[in-house]
Amino acid sequence: MKETFFEFYGYVIFFYSLGMMISYVGLMWLSGWKLFKNLGKEIPSYERKILSTSPYTPGISIIAPAYNEEKTIVDSVHSLLKQDYPTFEVVIVNDGSADKTLERMIEAFSLVEVPFAYTEHIHTKPFRRLFKSTDETYKRLIVVDKENGGTKADPVNAGLNAASYPYFVNTDVDCILSSDALYQCIRPVLEDPSVIAVSGMMSISNGCEIVQGEIKKVRPPHSPAPLFQTLEYMRSFLIGKMGWSSINAMPNVSGGYGLFDRNIVMAAGGYKADSFAEDMDMIIRMVGYCCDSGRKYRIVQIPATCCYTEGPPTLRVLYRQRVRWGRGLLQTFDRYHDMIFNPKYKRLGVLTLPYLLVYELLAPVIELCGMGAFIYLALTGGVNWASALIIFLAIFTFCLMLSLIVLFFDVLTGASYRKYTDYMWLMGAAVLEPFIYHPLIVLFSIKGYANYIANTTARWGQMTRQGFGKAKEQPQAATVQKEFEEK
Repeated sequence: MKETFFEFYGYVIFFYSLGMMISYVGLMWLSGWKLFKNLGKEIPSYERKILSTSPYTPGISIIAPAYNEEKTIVDSVHSLLKQDYPTFEVVIVNDGSADKTLERMIEAFSLVEVPFAYTEHIHTKPFRRLFKSTDETYKRLIVVDKENGGTKADPVNAGLNAASYPYFVNTDVDCILSSDALYQCIRPVLEDPSVIAVSGMMSISNGCEIVQGEIKKVRPPHSPAPLFQTLEYMRSFLIGKMGWSSINAMPNVSGGYGLFDRNIVMAAGGYKADSFAEDMDMIIRMVGYCCDSGRKYRIVQIPATCCYTEGPPTLRVLYRQRVRWGRGLLQTFDRYHDMIFNPKYKRLGVLTLPYLLVYELLAPVIELCGMGAFIYLALTGGVNWASALIIFLAIFTFCLMLSLIVLFFDVLTGASYRKYTDYMWLMGAAVLEPFIYHPLIVLFSIKGYANYIANTTARWGQMTRQGFGKAKEQPQAATVQKEFEEK
């Protein structure tokens, strides 16, 4: 009986792994097709000139929550204000900071409280006041002060209530935007009015040379945790999201950077304040709204790096982040399980959510059980080592091939790095990832699932960041970011 069970489970693992590899090949093909299709489609100078002078260019609100950011808030705001786009505003939402975040902005940007007819289209924690600058240099800056909402979703909703323009970018104050990020993301909207969200590529800023909130030199990090994340980000955007985007089946738009149709987001009820994965949650609700109301929609991934964000620099911070992501993934499927296999919700219901259920949500559980079964069989002499070695080499070779294709796609889209040695660091990460990084991510995800099932209390803890203006990779107490810490 025991032998029959393990033989059956072995077949399950084999066909599961085969299905995952086939799906990755499919996504690689779709992504490559879209990337080659977009080659040479950079924004021409005449098009940029028209957008910069036309009175019909859509306005964009950049919304960035801030919580206990006194160390870097001034540099962060300066960075966000440097966008090369004619009509935009920067809405900073001070989410009940307990430090001098608000005072630093008032002093640096000559802010004064102004009367404002704040309409609570989306319910949030109480609004306190709104500030604008007396200095014409900072006329695009709006600062909203509110009570702490406990999650990122709440201050973003407050920013939506205060925003003026029909489109908005959801980002974080520790993110550095490319100067042409808004141009890049508004272009798909102008080409196709059915586009309701645009995802720009994100890259890890750890290791980059940053001066006064600007990226001066792009380099891959050399510290282990951020280096693995750099490769992971490339794979996520250049294969995963580009592939899904080509068939209009995007699972999410990253919470670090994405452009959205504000009217659709508001009609869908804004961000769920209690969501642990607000980026995926919002896309599901936007698509649900469009399908329920019979509105055509498209969600697009563009192959342009629009945002640099600092990845968790230590294992402890990475643990917090991935536990939250795991908890958020399970919460999302629990909340929207009725959409799975539901043709009413088009590709999201019949393709994306079922795929994510099998190959994202269940993957850590299956891998952990598989590892346990392998260890048991190894200890009891039940492993055919020759066959096990062949299977391992096949999977390992496939993973290396996947990483090589990701790096090729990166070079194809403009090359993030200028030196071959930079890419050698990423290849080194690709070789070690299956042995070091991936097992940890599996365990962290399982912990997130367990926390959600046990309904453990989650609170916002401290998250050490390196901050702007430092080229070194060693983490310093430069700022405190909101990140879930679960007990």
